[in-house]
Amino acid sequence: MIEKREFYIDGQWVAPAKPNDLTVINPSNEEPCAVISLGGQPDTDAAVAAARKAFETWSTTPKSDRMALIEKLLEVYNSRAGDLAEAMSLEMGAPIDMARSQQVGAGSYHIANFIRAFKNFEFDRTLGDHAPNDRIFFEPVGVAALITPWNWPMNQVSLKVVAALAAGCTMVLKPSEIAPLASNIWSEIMHDAGTPAGVYNMLHGDGPGVGTQLSGHPDVDMVSFTGSTRAGIAISKTAADTLKRVSLELGGKGANIIFDDADEKAVKRGVLHMMNNTGQSCNAPSRMLVQRGAYDQAVEIAGEVANNLTAGPAEQSGRHIGPVVSQQQYEKIQSLIQKGIDEGARLVAGGIGRPEGLNRGYFVRPTVFADATNDMTIAREEIFGPVLTMIPFDSEEDAVRVANDTVYGLTNYVQTQDGKKANRVTRRLRSGMVEVNGKGRAAGSPFGGYKQSGNGREGGVFGLEDFLEVKAASGWSTD
Repeated sequence: MIEKREFYIDGQWVAPAKPNDLTVINPSNEEPCAVISLGGQPDTDAAVAAARKAFETWSTTPKSDRMALIEKLLEVYNSRAGDLAEAMSLEMGAPIDMARSQQVGAGSYHIANFIRAFKNFEFDRTLGDHAPNDRIFFEPVGVAALITPWNWPMNQVSLKVVAALAAGCTMVLKPSEIAPLASNIWSEIMHDAGTPAGVYNMLHGDGPGVGTQLSGHPDVDMVSFTGSTRAGIAISKTAADTLKRVSLELGGKGANIIFDDADEKAVKRGVLHMMNNTGQSCNAPSRMLVQRGAYDQAVEIAGEVANNLTAGPAEQSGRHIGPVVSQQQYEKIQSLIQKGIDEGARLVAGGIGRPEGLNRGYFVRPTVFADATNDMTIAREEIFGPVLTMIPFDSEEDAVRVANDTVYGLTNYVQTQDGKKANRVTRRLRSGMVEVNGKGRAAGSPFGGYKQSGNGREGGVFGLEDFLEVKAASGWSTD
């Protein structure tokens, strides 16, 4: 049993003010694998106080010093890649090969991209040639509370922590209590990279406890949260009492629009993208909208692809999908699959229950529904599991209408060989991101959404700006 009860506060590992043990469950076998302690108000206060004290110095640290720390952070991160992969595979069920390549790789990718963006970022600028005595300054927001989810641990931790470091903020990280182990290793990495005491702090806790305490804390200037829309709303309400900045990256119900002139691999690509990370991604293409002329063949292909996927324990090497993260998630997904059946969608692959041969662990059968309508529960709610909903459409106008008919607006996808049509549809989709023909967004592209998918942007220059205030000054002396 792994024991990680301590918190990282003011440059050292400290015991909780009051023990409050929580068992971490291995989702591959439903057995305890670790124990942590949940923090309370005294722990939250201590972490925030350490960050507040360190802010005065860190916020004025030269850009070159911050750059050196982040470059060292990347070096140490890469040296701990194996430990991080094993931790994430154990705690949240990412198959070990996927954990090594994608889960760990996401962190190093974002750190490197922030280094690139940071090098060229000007914190002190002129307003313009028309106003030689006006200056624009980008200054750190202050103490930032960083609340991260369990589904892509290092992806989200790196996006928040490194942006905050570069901006000159100090911070308190609260990782998900369901998958906390990788963030303990991240905290060791921060320490070994030479992060000054108090600049970075980490404590474990749940949403109603430490999450709420940080969101409402008078000495926290900003909350950056990634998670469910429900929790994002609660955080916003709590933070409103102190008028702190709130940056939210929330849920999604992405539409993957496949026109009848799409390339032959579009459907397979869409199914595999949906099932990646066992469907536990907010930007998953969970609604596949297919033009009527290509629909029947698309349904057949989607069913074949899903039926050929295998599920297995996260510690095993291979290209299988792993379990979902917890019993709560498993039961939610099972309920929604049953809802799809009850509401009349046609089950093409998968269904309720575990995959054949697996009687333990939170494994879900890769599931595809066809002949759905956009008012069905499986087309409205974020399932957060390996469940794809297929909906036919007749025209470009119809496709755009259905895609936008959702409370979410994170990522949409367009598949067509007609470049002008792709551009038209992209412009009309109400989402923060659109990916065309399977081409991923480039390094430094902003990640974030419209509507109930949130209000912030992460990654590259846009991620830095989220942690910065803008100051305008007139009468600046140029002597």
